[in-house]
Amino acid sequence: MRAFDPYPFFTKYAKGSCIVDVDGKEYIDYCMAYGPLIFGHAYSYVIEAVREQLEKGTLYGTPTEREVELAELVCGCVPSAEMVRLVTTGAEATMSAIRVARGFTGKKKIVKFEGCYHGAHDCVLVKAGSGATTFGVPTSQGVPEETTKNTIVVPYNDSERFEEAVKSEKDDLAAVIVEPVLGNVGLILPKEGFLETLRELTEAYGVVLIFDEVITGFRLGLGGAQEYYGVTPDLTTLGKILGGGFPMAAYAGKEEIMRLTAPSGKVYQAGTYSGNPLSTAAALATLRTIKEKGAAFYEQLESKQKKIARVLESSAEEHDIEAQVNAVASMFQIFFSANPVYDYETAKAADNKKFMVYQRSLLENGVFVPPSQFETCFVSTAHSEQDLGKTADVFRETFSKL
Repeated sequence: MRAFDPYPFFTKYAKGSCIVDVDGKEYIDYCMAYGPLIFGHAYSYVIEAVREQLEKGTLYGTPTEREVELAELVCGCVPSAEMVRLVTTGAEATMSAIRVARGFTGKKKIVKFEGCYHGAHDCVLVKAGSGATTFGVPTSQGVPEETTKNTIVVPYNDSERFEEAVKSEKDDLAAVIVEPVLGNVGLILPKEGFLETLRELTEAYGVVLIFDEVITGFRLGLGGAQEYYGVTPDLTTLGKILGGGFPMAAYAGKEEIMRLTAPSGKVYQAGTYSGNPLSTAAALATLRTIKEKGAAFYEQLESKQKKIARVLESSAEEHDIEAQVNAVASMFQIFFSANPVYDYETAKAADNKKFMVYQRSLLENGVFVPPSQFETCFVSTAHSEQDLGKTADVFRETFSKL
């Protein structure tokens, strides 16, 4: 996802909404490290918290009070979180959540959805999003067939196909894992009633429902997508914003499931850097700041997103370019397609070549969006009205040449 033709720029430093390459060129950044930087680059509160911790040590290999404080804070924000296990990456979080779901149910199979990306581990690298979609290799080489036979893939937003899969595999089905809002095949929103259907059927058949909120956690609201859409899963994976720009992720959920994780249970999980003091300092500074700012924080972010989305839509209309703009909260993406984009297949049918021309033109004019149709753009609090105005001008100029 970082590689693009003819070559990516290399970054020298970044501050606020601005990222600067080694040649000294500045860009307004809507990639935001693929989502973690909700306050922008080098946010002062996070920097101060980490600087203070550096003087006290970087890694202990022992528990710290801050791990407990962070877990309590997460439980107070995320509806499904009764207990929390801190890990280092989103992939580790989803892998561990699937493992504990299998331990809880005593079953092997999982359902995932086309285009959902849950990290680069074997059982979920089947019709995955992100780089796997970009390079057209949804099933990676090196993944044994014996592993993928336990992964059932269903189209996202297709309630009927999902119901068929659950009823067919109910005796062997441990878990369903889903990005409630897809962020790794572009941005795709759930159809009305889709997430509710997942919840109803998994409850009816005793299947663990896992929301992968590595991207949407603390992005759509303090309670993530589950709060935004009013659907509470059994387990949730978190990352990106949770770490405030530092390596940090977690899985959380019902106590009866989470207690199966070692040492209180027999489902093994461990990691040298899990809950390390630098990352927990950054995480606490981030979440506490968001919580203090309240609902207005998310309203202001969404207002910025809507300004950008309107310019994209009006520019496409003005120049008679077929395009769809998908957006929610502080996330947005454009697809060059005449048809609505609501799943993996409709996303792949969009004009990827035109998207890359669009991305390259923006880059040449000082606006950086992720270099792939199959990623998502993010707005931060650091994006100023001046940034938004310049971005609008660059969008209009780009569409005039497409």
